[in-house]
Amino acid sequence: MHPYQDPSLTPDQRVDDLLPRMTLEEKAGQMFHDMLMMNADGSLVTETDGSMLPFTTPEMIEGKHLTHFNLLGTYGPREMAIWANNVQKMAADTRLGIPVSLSTDPRHSFTDNVGASFNAGAFSAWPEPLGMAAINDPELVEEFADIVRREYLAVGFRVALHPQIDLASEPRWSRQNGTFGSDAKVTGELVQAYVRGLQGKKLGPHSVATMVKHFPGGGPQKDGEDPHFAHGKEQIYPGGMRDLHLEPFKAAIAAGASQMMPYYGQPIGTDWEEVGFGFNKGVIQGLLRDRLGFEGIVCTDWGLLTEANIFGEPHPARAWGVEHLSRPELVAKSLDAGCDQFGGEACPEEIVELVRSGRISEERIDVSVRRILREKFVLGLFDSRYVDVDLAEETVGRADFKAAGERAQRRSLTVLSNRELALPLSGRPKLYVENVDAAVAGEYGEVVATPAEADFAVIRLRTPYEERANKFESFFHSGTLAFEGEELARIVGLLDSVPTLVGINLERAAVIPEIAEHAAAVIADFGASDAALLDVAFGRAKAEGRLPFELPRSMAAVEAARPDVPNDTENPVFPYGHGLEL
Repeated sequence: MHPYQDPSLTPDQRVDDLLPRMTLEEKAGQMFHDMLMMNADGSLVTETDGSMLPFTTPEMIEGKHLTHFNLLGTYGPREMAIWANNVQKMAADTRLGIPVSLSTDPRHSFTDNVGASFNAGAFSAWPEPLGMAAINDPELVEEFADIVRREYLAVGFRVALHPQIDLASEPRWSRQNGTFGSDAKVTGELVQAYVRGLQGKKLGPHSVATMVKHFPGGGPQKDGEDPHFAHGKEQIYPGGMRDLHLEPFKAAIAAGASQMMPYYGQPIGTDWEEVGFGFNKGVIQGLLRDRLGFEGIVCTDWGLLTEANIFGEPHPARAWGVEHLSRPELVAKSLDAGCDQFGGEACPEEIVELVRSGRISEERIDVSVRRILREKFVLGLFDSRYVDVDLAEETVGRADFKAAGERAQRRSLTVLSNRELALPLSGRPKLYVENVDAAVAGEYGEVVATPAEADFAVIRLRTPYEERANKFESFFHSGTLAFEGEELARIVGLLDSVPTLVGINLERAAVIPEIAEHAAAVIADFGASDAALLDVAFGRAKAEGRLPFELPRSMAAVEAARPDVPNDTENPVFPYGHGLEL
């Protein structure tokens, strides 16, 4: 046994022993956090056509010495646990046996944006973070995060690529559904509860490390476009509210968040260098490390260095403001800025060459690798890397976990209007439904085929968005928030023909003045089942939600608002914090 394999030593002592044993190539491999896929039966992917991921699992672990991976896709818990063990076995058989840190995007809600998270699948289903903000109960958020921790541990995930604590200050921005809304104080309180639930009072063998994102706050996007894409790269602060967006990150650091992810955005018109945050020394070293005192791992957002093929379409490296630099130059600039790890990349050979050429010192590499290895030791991965496959199947989606999620769904529902006290409904009315499972609705009333036959209608809508030609971008719902033209006319016609409850999923701040005027009732959801909505409509459960951002009156008001200033639209239909009791 080498000293680094001795669990009686401290993490720092073990790192002191392991680091000098590593080759430069092995060190460089630690500095990349890439993606893996798995076969449905839990076996490793050993062949690839390059259409989704360019490298096989053996090429990543044995060839490139990577030990940090984000799992793509949704699978059964037993199969995920089998896969995690297979990955760890391959890593254990390498020269130094450094264990793998497996990570995941959020997996506990209803989202369908595979570019940012996954729907719950076998895991317990909860409202999106916006729904948690609507409830605004830190104890509930800590309970949620603790359940996430237990379900993640069961299948081998040790790093959560969340929470996302940007402020929802630009109503059009596509990533709002992953935030805690527009209020910095609320976000700060909820992120501390979230970190406690996942990590505990301090990081240890029973923790899931949190990678908080997107520093220094990704909300103020010009025109609400997202910097995953070149036309959304500019981040602006016309309202002078830059420091407000830092407040949640200060709270996360105080709570002990283990890792931090800077965003893609390129700040414009500030005293910061106009380059993406992952290359920005003034932001990473100057602000995050020196001013705010963050000592954990800084991992870039995914895909800053290499052009990628996503769904068969080319996407440039997201090196905004430094697009002219070569890949080695990009790596060097990010390291100079203070980053430790590159997300969604697998090019350790660039670091090896930078060191051998003298551009980057090996001492600089050791600073980052020390942080990275230390976390593996603190998490206990060197001492207990495998999971119990049977326990994984028992734990993920456990009945009490699912019940807690279902309660939270109901609590998060937000009653926006209730004209003439249309709700709660009683008896077994004749119901006309749209975008509602008729079998579920049949538990509450008699489902009929047309509005003319109905006593009451229940329809579910989603916040509008613009279709984008690029397949990957189509998952990031951007652009208009308003119902328009024939679609709006059809909806209003229905609302005028029969008393109607409109349930609207607010992944962004929908513009609904006409719907609010004509509907018998409007209930906002942030991820909730049909049964949850109908339970509230029939008085079987209590909706407690309050809007986590305002709902603007028009797109003109949205366009006139300042993207860094929360709740800045003129005369909103429903203000921040609005919500009725039934």
